[in-house]
Amino acid sequence: MTIPEVIPIVNVRWDDILFLILATVMIGSALLVVILRDIIRCGLAMMVCFGALAGIYVIAGAPLVAATQVLVYIGAISVLVLFAIMLTQTKAAPARLVFQTQAVPAALAAVVLAIIIALAVGSTDWGAAGTRVRTATDALAKVLFQQYVLPFEIVSVLLLAAVIGGVFLAKRDEGEPL
Repeated sequence: MTIPEVIPIVNVRWDDILFLILATVMIGSALLVVILRDIIRCGLAMMVCFGALAGIYVIAGAPLVAATQVLVYIGAISVLVLFAIMLTQTKAAPARLVFQTQAVPAALAAVVLAIIIALAVGSTDWGAAGTRVRTATDALAKVLFQQYVLPFEIVSVLLLAAVIGGVFLAKRDEGEPL
């Protein structure tokens, strides 16, 4: 039995419903990142937000970007942030954090940003943007590793140098000169 492309009762495509679910999860977890008081739970909500964004990338036809999102942001950055928080956080935290005292200016900035985004979305002609683009990952890999192999290697050496420099700075004693 094959699944129909459109949900029979409401006449809506399955990928549109999946997009709405992922967008709701992403927006909800992004709100939890800024609302929750426990910083560990904020980090976990950030990981959920990144995962929902990766799902949206898959729906949009960019599996390579989705894989990069999962590997880099969920697999590396979020885990690094959570480990740093767990290793450095003390129990004697102030009762009212600095970002919680800035709630009114942040709310005003959010409203202004929402109005700007709504105006931009409303004034855009979405005629050709409604089509989904499928990216061939193997063709992108061939271009990256055949035509642009030298810039790829230069970036990897620079990232390696940055990691080595970060380890050097983290390992030195407080009294030692650079």
